[in-house]
Amino acid sequence: MNMQIGKKTFIILQTSTNPKLMTSVLPAVFASLLYLGAGGMQLMQISQSKNIKVRSVSILSSIALVCHAMVVWQTIYIDGQFNLGFYKTWALIFFVINLSGIILSRYRPIKNLLIILFPLSGIAVLVSAFGPNTLITDGSYGIGLAIHIGSSILAYSILTIAAAQAAVLAIQDHHLKNRITSGLVRVMPPLQLMEATLFELIWIGVVMLTLAISTGIVFMEDIFSQHLVHKTVLSMFAWLIFSILLLGRHQLGWRSLTAVRFTITGFCLLILAFFGSKLVLELVLQPL
Repeated sequence: MNMQIGKKTFIILQTSTNPKLMTSVLPAVFASLLYLGAGGMQLMQISQSKNIKVRSVSILSSIALVCHAMVVWQTIYIDGQFNLGFYKTWALIFFVINLSGIILSRYRPIKNLLIILFPLSGIAVLVSAFGPNTLITDGSYGIGLAIHIGSSILAYSILTIAAAQAAVLAIQDHHLKNRITSGLVRVMPPLQLMEATLFELIWIGVVMLTLAISTGIVFMEDIFSQHLVHKTVLSMFAWLIFSILLLGRHQLGWRSLTAVRFTITGFCLLILAFFGSKLVLELVLQPL
């Protein structure tokens, strides 16, 4: 089945095999194991079950990221074509999430979020390596569509980190209200700094999401066509929720659990917009 988006034709496939895809299996397994190891070390460091050096976690996560990059290259770009199907984009999304998280952790206290992101990344690379091909397009992209795709991936990645930050913030807030001073609370930065970091992540994510929606409207022929309308509407609703949260923070001083609820709600809408639309188009409607 062919699907026209803008000036690009996407060919939806049920399944296919490619020797290059088979070579992604080994680095995917290595990346998954390394991610699990790095996440486990970070968890032990927090729980004080064992004294783990930060350098050991950094080395493991760096090697995992290199293996992850190999999986992305071998599964996304095949013989001059882009494989942007439901299964293959998981590796790309989590590679950008991890890379962004590692870079941002040098400036903001989000390193402990890797405990959540690393296990999910391990699953993502395995899904990408072993999952079938469902969506192929040729490798020639106009600058507008390339900006749209890149900003969409960055927005989703940054807001995924924000959702993880919100989850940790909720746990920290619960522990503080119940006067639990051991475990997570002991190693977390002050609540005010955690909140400030969350809103900084949301600001970056909203800027990228604004760019993604704007370029989609400008450079795609019909962003409200039947096969794209649900993705477009859900993305706009997510943008609206995050924007209301930022406005409420600025005007009304919203914080803590209010920020958590808005962030998780907006993130869930983005999941439905991105992966939900792919699931329906490629795996549900394709056989029809």
